[in-house]
Amino acid sequence: MPLRDRKAEQIAERIALSIDEGGLSKGARLSSLRMAAASFGVSKNTVVEAYDRLVARGYVEPRHGAGYYVAARTHTVEDPVTARLVEAVDIATLLREQLEHNFEVRLGDGRPPAEWVEGSVLKSHIRNIASGQRGLFEHAYESPIGFEPLRSTLARMLAERSIAVRPDNIVLTLGANHAFDLIIRQYLRAGDVVLTDSPGYYPLFAKLKLAGVHMVGVKRGSEGPDPDDLAQKAKASSARFFFTQSLAHNPTGGSLTLGRAHDILRVAEAFHFMVVEDDAFGDLMPPGAARLAALDQLRRVIYVGTFAKILSASLRVGYVAAAPEITANLVNMKMLTIVNSSGYVERIVHAVLNDGHYRHHLRRLSARVRDAQTKAVSILQKLSLRPQIEDTQGYYMWVGLPDGLDDIEVTRRASRESIFLAPGSVFEVDGARLPKKHLRLNIAYVSDPRFHDFVRRELA
Repeated sequence: MPLRDRKAEQIAERIALSIDEGGLSKGARLSSLRMAAASFGVSKNTVVEAYDRLVARGYVEPRHGAGYYVAARTHTVEDPVTARLVEAVDIATLLREQLEHNFEVRLGDGRPPAEWVEGSVLKSHIRNIASGQRGLFEHAYESPIGFEPLRSTLARMLAERSIAVRPDNIVLTLGANHAFDLIIRQYLRAGDVVLTDSPGYYPLFAKLKLAGVHMVGVKRGSEGPDPDDLAQKAKASSARFFFTQSLAHNPTGGSLTLGRAHDILRVAEAFHFMVVEDDAFGDLMPPGAARLAALDQLRRVIYVGTFAKILSASLRVGYVAAAPEITANLVNMKMLTIVNSSGYVERIVHAVLNDGHYRHHLRRLSARVRDAQTKAVSILQKLSLRPQIEDTQGYYMWVGLPDGLDDIEVTRRASRESIFLAPGSVFEVDGARLPKKHLRLNIAYVSDPRFHDFVRRELA
């Protein structure tokens, strides 16, 4: 985003926040273009753009020859779907920022820097596409289950993780979030109850809220979900599904231990619920790491994977591996909702996975992650902050805040300095009622000195 656009958006957000919080009331006149430009240290054209954005969003109204005034915000009765949509979007505001990139310092990002994952491993394949490599694509609808050679490659890769699955029992999706969407649409209805990690994956929370599904959070510790808490809440709720991320957990960075994995499957068997296992970082994790799908062999586990965190956020390819009757249902749901996923992109991913450079890419990415983790722990110690799990995996650290600091307020203050933080309460199922005491930090950005300066001032 160009610098002027970023400045205009930041000004618009600050004024909108002031209006939302009552600092500017209905009918109040905004500062003149000249005064606002001087106040914000920008050009008048940037202020005009900021004010125009506020007009488009219904915050202010222009009056010819008289300036800009705070508009009356109208409120209408919402239907239940619209109300759930608003609630879901409120939960997932972090996702919008990750897509739009308005902030300069990006501690709250869920993805690694582009240079970590979009290097030479993709370039040759992109060149082949640009040059119109013969035979790479066909101009026809394909099977909704997805590109067969990629599914066969995935079956071999999952076999290395001790997950035995046929290519016909793998459904290709537009990333992990699309996989969750298919599962929710197929198996859940408004009023149903599910169990989820808490803290856990906030975009999943938004999808469940949008569907009208009630969530019950299961405590998550350094070794994975608490099996006693899981059993207690499964018994009380009669939940049919448990959504969990076993390895390189988002947001804590912790990974499931083998003993804990056995405990979880015993609870699932006792209380007759299915487990949806998210393995977003699967290719970065050791093949022998504790995975529920490997222990269960897809009898009670639905396994979800993606390449967005490993290759590129623009390569929207994920997959579901499950029992035959489940994959058949998900294929039908996929066909009814989007017809098909992108055969073009699936061919790119297939070519990348079968290129000798991919394993080199994974080794290089793993080394970057380890180096960033080590540096992040050292930096946080010097800042008097401590991650809940120091020996993390993946891109995240779950950092506790000292007494007296509220994660939402800290996040708001950081945003005024163009620092993007992810407040921990967004990752909690009951975040509105719990003490707001954590931040999720992306290890790739912890070394930014602007973040260090902000933390020192906050702690002071």
